[in-house]
Amino acid sequence: MSLKLKIVSPERIEYSGEVTSVLVPGTMGSFEILNDHAPIISSLQPGVVEYATADGKVQLTIKGGFVEVQKNEVSLCVEIN
Repeated sequence: MSLKLKIVSPERIEYSGEVTSVLVPGTMGSFEILNDHAPIISSLQPGVVEYATADGKVQLTIKGGFVEVQKNEVSLCVEIN
């Protein structure tokens, strides 16, 4: 089973697709989101978002934003460097 990830910035949709994990820079520390993660809404600090696709790991540097997780759907609203 995989997660549905959508990363949106003010300019455009940065990514939309299936991933196996997402690592985000939460304001209280980095945390990883895996399949069946508990619902959560968290603010993000400047850092690197890393997500694993079928093609490998991708890193995206952000200035900050928010993440919401609900029913294996991960939504990131971020500002890109």
